[in-house]
Amino acid sequence: MPYDVVIVGGGPAGLSAALALGRARKRTLLCDDGPARNAAAEHMHNFLSRDGTPPAELRQIGRAQLAPYGVDIENGPDGRVSAIEGERGRFRIRLPSRVVEARRVLLAMGMVDEVPDTPGYRELWGKAIFQCPYCHGWEIRDRAFGFIAPSADMVEWSIFLQSWSRDLVVFTDARFDVPGALRARLERLGIGIEERRIRRLVAAGTSMLEAVELEDGTRVPRSFLFARPPQRVPDLIATIGVELDAEGFVRVDDHCQTSRPGVYAAGDAAHVQQGAILAAASGMKTASMLNHELTMELA
Repeated sequence: MPYDVVIVGGGPAGLSAALALGRARKRTLLCDDGPARNAAAEHMHNFLSRDGTPPAELRQIGRAQLAPYGVDIENGPDGRVSAIEGERGRFRIRLPSRVVEARRVLLAMGMVDEVPDTPGYRELWGKAIFQCPYCHGWEIRDRAFGFIAPSADMVEWSIFLQSWSRDLVVFTDARFDVPGALRARLERLGIGIEERRIRRLVAAGTSMLEAVELEDGTRVPRSFLFARPPQRVPDLIATIGVELDAEGFVRVDDHCQTSRPGVYAAGDAAHVQQGAILAAASGMKTASMLNHELTMELA
C-alpha cells in the first residue's frame, strides 16, 4: 500500500509536517539520514517552549510525539533517499533497503552550508562562528564581535549586530571595497573596518576564538564571528528536476508545491528566512496544503 506522503528530512520542518499529517490520518513516512545542519550548535533558541533545547533533543522529542499517530520513520543510513522517480500520485522513493511508493513527496532537507577552507573556520563553526544573532546573540552579548561580510551589499548588516554588542569589526577579506558613504556611517557608529585578507582564525581551546589573523600576521582580537557562507540545496534536490529561484532556494507556489507536480518543499530550502521555528511553521503550513489536496482528490 503506498504512503500518502513521504517526507525527506527530519528536522523541524519535516517533523512538524509529519505531526500534522499523522494527526490528519494520512499514511506518512519520515526519512532522516542526518546529520542535522545545526548539529554543531549546543542549543537552539527562539523556539517557544523549547528555548535553550539542544537540537538533537528536539529531534528526539519530535520523533517520540509522532508515535501515537502511526507515522513511520527511517533514521540514519536506512533513511537516505537516493532517488525520487515517477509522477504525481505514483512516486517511487528509493531507500537503501527498499523502494516505497507515495502519492506525494515533501522535501524538508534544509540547505548545505559551504564552509570555507580558511584554517580554523570549520573547527569553530557553530561554536564561535554563527549565522544568526537571534539564535546566539543573547548568550554572547557585549563580547568582541566580528562580521565576515560576503559582499559590499551585506556590510550594512553589521549595524544590525549592534543590538547585541557595540564592540564590532567588519572583515572584508580583501574581496571588495566598502563604499565611502557606508564607510563613514560605520565609523560614526564606532564599527571597525578591516580590509586585509584573512589568513586564519586563531582558536583558544577547542571551541573559542582568540583572534582573526590577517595576511601580514596582524591579529585582531575577537571572541565571536558572524558569517554568511554560501549555501546550496542538497544533492538530491539538485537532481530531481525542481526549479530554484534566483537566490538558489527551491521555488514553491502559494500551495507550497515545487515546479514538479506532486513534490512539495518546506523549511530552509524553500525560504530565505531561516530558523528552527520558522522551518517548523513552514512544515505545518505545507502539511495542511498536502492534506487538503489529498483528501479532496478522493472525494
